[in-house]
Amino acid sequence: MSEIQVLTAWLSACVHETRNRERDERGEIAQTVILIAIFAAAAIAIATIIVTKFTGKANTIPTE
Repeated sequence: MSEIQVLTAWLSACVHETRNRERDERGEIAQTVILIAIFAAAAIAIATIIVTKFTGKANTIPTE
């Protein structure tokens, strides 16, 4: 058997196994929701800090 035939047989076995495998995704959804909530809270906190700093700086600029 040549190396190409061995590689082809191995790849087809991997593809067959991947397609026929059942995945248990119950825990992945909860984990994803928690991560999205954490990132959203962090983004809101960062945006609040930036707006507060810009507003404070803008209020100290003399207009006359």
